[in-house]
Amino acid sequence: MRNQADPVDGAVTVRVPAKVNVQLSVGGRRPDGFHDLATVFLAVGLYDRVVAAPAPELRITAEGLGVDGIPLDGTNLAARAAAALAARYGLEPRVHLHIVKDIPVAGGMAGGSADAAAALLACDRLWGLGASAQELRSVGAQLGSDVPFPLLGGAALGTGRGDVLTPLEVGGSFHWVFAVADGGLSTPAVYGECDRLRREGGDGDLAGQVPEPAADPGLVEALRSGDPYALAGCLANDLQAAAVSLRPGLADTLDAGTEAGALAALVSGSGPTCAFLAPDADTAAKIAATLGPAARVALAPAPGATVVD
Repeated sequence: MRNQADPVDGAVTVRVPAKVNVQLSVGGRRPDGFHDLATVFLAVGLYDRVVAAPAPELRITAEGLGVDGIPLDGTNLAARAAAALAARYGLEPRVHLHIVKDIPVAGGMAGGSADAAAALLACDRLWGLGASAQELRSVGAQLGSDVPFPLLGGAALGTGRGDVLTPLEVGGSFHWVFAVADGGLSTPAVYGECDRLRREGGDGDLAGQVPEPAADPGLVEALRSGDPYALAGCLANDLQAAAVSLRPGLADTLDAGTEAGALAALVSGSGPTCAFLAPDADTAAKIAATLGPAARVALAPAPGATVVD
């Protein structure tokens, strides 16, 4: 254990993006209960901010969208990230993390994972550690499979549990609308429902009974070319049927956005946020107006976690 490093003067603020899974292919249930994934992450321009400041002990505060739904103790994923990074360097996690939420909470857009990623970068700078990007992603992967991607941003293929990342080229900007549903969906519950539906369908839900997940070459090419029409034809989420089964009203939301002009619609991750790909900014605004005040417009790709003034 080395002594606590002298913190950099003042606070460090990190801005971090949400994500949408433009492809989420889920393999069969493994003996450990997890599922192998092939998922294509796309960072989108909805951002949380995490401010790290010197403090006598680890402390979490929050403001903004949906903060009543997040813990403000050591179980918060951002707090766990700070503690994990400190432990790696033999430090005490003496930091006050203030989270400014704008990413939907429990909405399938990795808001909690984004905050953890931001906390890793902010604490690294605050404590003057000089950790590499790969090291921060490695610490993040120990906390959750969605934590490494917000550090990277852009677009990436995630394999394994989604935490082994291969960056992907994106050739243009994509216009998205996100309809935020009231209340979250439990990710374990959605995976459990996916397994149940597979068993009910007669094909089984175990590894070996479900095809191995793999990236769709057409989707990867659509991102590279920047073609929203090609991308629309490739969007896929193996968890969508399970999310709709648990929250049937999502089907109406998906239909409403499509009727308003979306090229394609899907549930974001494990839901319940619904994502709509639009051909242009004007159509995105029309879709958002149709879906009402819970709709958010965003461009993609967005940069990964970034230190800001």
